[in-house]
Amino acid sequence: MVLVTGGTGLVGSHLLYKLVSEGHKVNAIYRRKKTLARVKKVFSYYTDDLETLLDKINWIEADITDIPALEKAFINIDYVYHCAAFVSFEPDKYNQLRKINIEGTANIVNLSISNTVKKLCYVSSIAALGKSISPETFITEKTEWNPEHDNSVYAITKYGAELEVWRGSQEGVDAVIINPGIILGPGFWHGGGSGSLIKKIYHGLSYYPIGSAGYVDVYDTVGIMCRLMESDIKNERFIVIAENRSFKDFQNEVAKYLNAKKALKPASPFLLNIAWRLDWLNSKLFGKRRTLSKQMAKSISTISKYDHSKIKKMLAYDFEDLDSSINQVCGYFKEDMNL
Repeated sequence: MVLVTGGTGLVGSHLLYKLVSEGHKVNAIYRRKKTLARVKKVFSYYTDDLETLLDKINWIEADITDIPALEKAFINIDYVYHCAAFVSFEPDKYNQLRKINIEGTANIVNLSISNTVKKLCYVSSIAALGKSISPETFITEKTEWNPEHDNSVYAITKYGAELEVWRGSQEGVDAVIINPGIILGPGFWHGGGSGSLIKKIYHGLSYYPIGSAGYVDVYDTVGIMCRLMESDIKNERFIVIAENRSFKDFQNEVAKYLNAKKALKPASPFLLNIAWRLDWLNSKLFGKRRTLSKQMAKSISTISKYDHSKIKKMLAYDFEDLDSSINQVCGYFKEDMNL
């Protein structure tokens, strides 16, 4: 039997669809009942047999920081997909990020050990990888993490969560970690992530960041997770991206499919340095949530290239063409927005 944490998120909901479609018995964790509507929405993109598939999921109300509730979810579980996480780049959210991403992952690892789980798959992030020494140097799974670097609070806690998984692998649980880039998938047009970015591009952006990142389709992400769990591969981490692309080119491609206005002005590091300081001041004076941190401003101004050759070689995997993924996700966006 399979357990999925973070089942109502982008990765978790797509993973659930794949698992139940293939006949797996699944326990899935949710925190708030209203978030179950997200899963129904995602399933509706891919099937007309919606209720039948949803009824195959055994939903358990639990929080990964609540050990007694988690213990019920682990009964008779053989495989664990740990997708749950708190995503924020706001510095004042550090304690909450630690509690959910690090302590919550430690709980999942400890219960996997005590319940003799056969294998654990943890969804980390490219944010938890080391930084390259130059724009032309590709980041690999072996690029060393530097704790002295000005890392974002999110990156620090995802890296800390990985350490908990590696501890578990030393204490008897076979594990694999994936480090996906920016994940493209439908159904989550609000609250951050690629979906909200697509929505912003549709409404029009004046500026584009001068940096770059790695991108991957959500179905590639969950497909690789399942294949890793079914394989003999253990105690390895994998960069999961389809392609490296500049933020400018990504924004332009999305704008093209949405018939939206393209951003024409580069957001220079100087401009972003002013912007994150104003964002900080706005937060201090008026209690507004931070939308741009110092670390995020630096990240989106940096050309980062990620090497996905390890996963391609070990699984003989071919990624979905990035333009095709963008086209598909934009199509779902237009459908949902009645465009």
